[in-house]
Amino acid sequence: MRRRRILGRVLLYLALLFFAVLYIYPFLLDIGTAFKTETDAAAHPLNPFPQHWVLSAFRELEQEDFLRWLANSVIVTVFVTLGRVLFDSMAGYALARLRFRGRGGLFAAILAIMAVPGVVLLIPTFLVLKQLNLFNTYPGMILPLMTDAAGVFIMRQFFLSVHPSIEEAAKIDGAGIFRTFWSVVLPMARPQLMTLTILSFQGSWNNFSTILVAHESPSLDTLTTGVGRLVSGELGAGSQYPLQLAAALAMTIPVAIVFFIFQKYILRTGEGAIKE
Repeated sequence: MRRRRILGRVLLYLALLFFAVLYIYPFLLDIGTAFKTETDAAAHPLNPFPQHWVLSAFRELEQEDFLRWLANSVIVTVFVTLGRVLFDSMAGYALARLRFRGRGGLFAAILAIMAVPGVVLLIPTFLVLKQLNLFNTYPGMILPLMTDAAGVFIMRQFFLSVHPSIEEAAKIDGAGIFRTFWSVVLPMARPQLMTLTILSFQGSWNNFSTILVAHESPSLDTLTTGVGRLVSGELGAGSQYPLQLAAALAMTIPVAIVFFIFQKYILRTGEGAIKE
């Protein structure tokens, strides 16, 4: 029995190791190809280890509009993240605490939006932006992303878990609804706010479809749409695998850093509330 347990555990670990390697192999291939020459990438496309480590792809990337793409991504990401944290938390608190007609229907509509694939909303988003003269502008790329149904749901569920006596004590001290929300309840939601910040940063930084339909000018390209032009071959000839994967690697690094530093907050969404 002991030998069978050891054998079963070894087989389990080998299976886990196999799937782990299978999962990270594309990322390793991305890293290795970014440091290859064009000839090496074409001759050994599935080998993650370059024959000669070179930085030619990154030097070539500097000659493209990479810095412009990076600046546009930072602008969009910062405003979208701040907007989602503010508006999602306010909407979540309103749905959890304020009593108004249609609250249940509004929450049901938010849940329905979460079930709708984002690609379905691309054409309506484009039409609205055109009618409001926001197409091909920074506000047109930012405003459609500044609220998120999943973020509203996360914040609402947390505010429901906060004991009403805390807010009643604040009201006795003379605090209004907004003061109670801003100064008393919102600081308790720090783990949820951190989670929402991380998810909003990651989602807006990696967003491609909404950014794509919101502009057509190359000067407004973000990293996702700029790299998309590289992949589609619009900015050069040939396969350009090292250049394309160098751009993809540079785009991935900020998100990876933010996620690995703050990933512990995603697992702490149940903290902060006081229950009976």
